[in-house]
Amino acid sequence: MVIGCTIFAAAAQIMLKFGAGHPQPALIPAEPATWLPFALALLGNFPLVAGYVLSGFNAMLLILALRDGELSVLYPLYSLSYVWVIALSMYFFHDHLNTWKTCGVLLIMIGVGFLGKASAPESVTGSAK
Repeated sequence: MVIGCTIFAAAAQIMLKFGAGHPQPALIPAEPATWLPFALALLGNFPLVAGYVLSGFNAMLLILALRDGELSVLYPLYSLSYVWVIALSMYFFHDHLNTWKTCGVLLIMIGVGFLGKASAPESVTGSAK
């Protein structure tokens, strides 16, 4: 379930980035009479709305996962969303992966691997008490 959360979180971030590039209405209006056009303009920004909807699905799925799982194991798994965001950013926005980003991604993946090994049942890991 948490792996699904990471995918929703990454997709939400990409959609928010696309939405941020759309033409935006002027700064938040000071007059109450101009709030409706402002709100309608924001709602007309499909990528922005989709990003917030995906963030909501992500939050709901994460809540369901945390009900039955250990926070100390599940939340570090959630850090895989950073890996997906970097990969998707390279694809959609042509971002570049430098040495520091590469090291960070490797550290996240190694840490998640250690967590998986540490939280696996003894019969899977082969260790005995």
